[in-house]
Amino acid sequence: QVQLVESGGGLVQPGGSLRLSCVASGSPLSIDIMGWYRQAPAKMRELVATITSGGYTNYADSVKGRFAISRDSAKNTVTLQMNTLTPQDTAVYYCNAHKAWPTRSYWGPGTQVTVSS
Repeated sequence: QVQLVESGGGLVQPGGSLRLSCVASGSPLSIDIMGWYRQAPAKMRELVATITSGGYTNYADSVKGRFAISRDSAKNTVTLQMNTLTPQDTAVYYCNAHKAWPTRSYWGPGTQVTVSS
């Protein structure tokens, strides 16, 4: 089993930056893809960014050029650097880990990011 815990959320002004982190514990050695998702009020959960075990990254169009995902397998962590934040980035951000074998996805409890003046 894998447990995920996010941290780093908070209140930030438009144009500001935040760095989210996620630590995996339990049995994280076989994690294939890790990523960040977010859910804004009255909206469905959406992908923000993913990173594979080989370092390949994928970003939502809305965050390209502003956000950067990174992964440290030795420390079992994944981070999301968020720059030039806008109110549209306000959401609960969730860490996700996906194992290929056995096939299963894991979710953290989420961390709130609020962008407001």
